[in-house]
Amino acid sequence: MKSTVGLQKDRDFRKVYRHRNSMANRLLIIYIRENQEEYNRVGFTVSKKVGKATIRNRVKRRMKESYRKQQDRVKPGHDLVFIARDTAANSSMAEIESAMMHLLRKKKMIKKKEA
Repeated sequence: MKSTVGLQKDRDFRKVYRHRNSMANRLLIIYIRENQEEYNRVGFTVSKKVGKATIRNRVKRRMKESYRKQQDRVKPGHDLVFIARDTAANSSMAEIESAMMHLLRKKKMIKKKEA
C-alpha cells in the first residue's frame, strides 16, 4: 500500500482548510489536519496569481516531486495541503523542497530518526 494518497475532492480540501492548522513561509503555505488513517493524504494548490498554466503546472510538479522525495520522513495519519505563493513561480526545485521541509519541521511532522 502506498504511504501517500492524493486529496482530490473539494470537500476534503475544505475540511483541511476549516481545521485552520496552518503555517506559511516565503514560498508555500501548509494546512494540516489529522485523519484516522495509517497514511497521509496530500493535496497541492497553485492559484492563477502565480502565473499562466505552464508556470502553475511547473510549480505543482516541483511541489509534488519535493513531497515524493521526503514522504518516507513525514509522520503518517494526516491530511496535508500545500499552497504555492506567487514567489514560487521563480523558484528552483531545491528552494521549493527546502521551503517544504522547513514547514514540515516547524509543524513537527518529521519522524524522529530510528536508532
